Amino acid sequence: MLPMRRTFVHPNVLCNHNHRQNRKSQLYLILSKLRFDATLPEVHCSTDRNLSTDQIALLASCNFIRQPQNIIITGATGCGKSFLACALGRHACQMGYKTLYLNMNRFIEKIAAAKLDGTYIRTLNQIEKTPLLILDDFGLQPLDQNLRLALFQILEDRYAKKPVIIASQLPVNQWHEYLNEPTLADAILDRLTANAHRIELQGNSMRQLSNS
Repeated sequence: MLPMRRTFVHPNVLCNHNHRQNRKSQLYLILSKLRFDATLPEVHCSTDRNLSTDQIALLASCNFIRQPQNIIITGATGCGKSFLACALGRHACQMGYKTLYLNMNRFIEKIAAAKLDGTYIRTLNQIEKTPLLILDDFGLQPLDQNLRLALFQILEDRYAKKPVIIASQLPVNQWHEYLNEPTLADAILDRLTANAHRIELQGNSMRQLSNS
């Protein structure tokens, strides 16, 4: 039996590769426009918060992007939903996955501007191509029919291809009423909740704890 040959990688080659990867990650972080400069080690896990280190470790593998599976984060104001979503987004960028963060105000502005300047289809295509989409503050702003249709089209384009992280104060069982259009609500919820990771954060406001 012939001995196995080892492949030698020159240190300079490895260094250049790591440098390129770091530059790409930093570019992805800038383009993502994440609300918080959050990292997964900073996410507080406890039984009181209904969040475990095992859940974070599972999501840190980024299998939810590769498989793909949506993540739904719900909880009261200040409990850390946006922080967790941004920490997951930052980690995804570091793992080489381009990410786009939009709170619902920005989402509404983006769709409205695209409608006005004739870039609507291009905007939807750009969102569809992004490996990870984060929609924050879902349920805070009312959606008209055009916005509901845009949301449905984005979710339809991404369904079973690329994941979405949703952060919302509203419990999932109130989303149908919030969307306020039965047929579209059924279609949107089906694409959002099917095979999704659900994290229901509990406990006191993290903002109050940080100020105490």
